[in-house]
Amino acid sequence: MPMPPPKPSTEGRRDRQIFHEMGQIVRALEQEGPQTPERLAEIVGARYWEANRFERALACAVADGRAVRTANGEIATV
Repeated sequence: MPMPPPKPSTEGRRDRQIFHEMGQIVRALEQEGPQTPERLAEIVGARYWEANRFERALACAVADGRAVRTANGEIATV
């Protein structure tokens, strides 16, 4: 009997690079503490990343529970 197809996901396919970018974000937060998204982008050098990569990596880090948005709008590690 063949295996059933995988369940559909609302999340797009992740590439290997996104895990590296998420790691950069988490390490920066561990070293520097909670940051605004703008400051965090500066710290990790997101201006050199492809368009929208920082926003996607940050969203994935939050979705995976590796980072959280605080009440005052900063991003922090869990």
